[in-house]
Amino acid sequence: MDDIKKIADCADMIVNGYAFTRDNDRIKVLNLNSPKKALVMTESGKVLETTMDDIEIRIVIDYWECDREFMEDENA
Repeated sequence: MDDIKKIADCADMIVNGYAFTRDNDRIKVLNLNSPKKALVMTESGKVLETTMDDIEIRIVIDYWECDREFMEDENA
């Protein structure tokens, strides 16, 4: 549980239980309610790696497309 809290605290954005974290030119997404479900994608939304099913991938990408403007800027 402490690991999940650390991930959530370090996340740049959390939307409906999904923690989005920028890692260089990639976005890492973790389902905080089911930590075995994760995804790595490009900033344009191309999935590179995942343990999510197709429906959950679509949900995450939709959240990303709608809310990425709110992703914290490292320089802020």
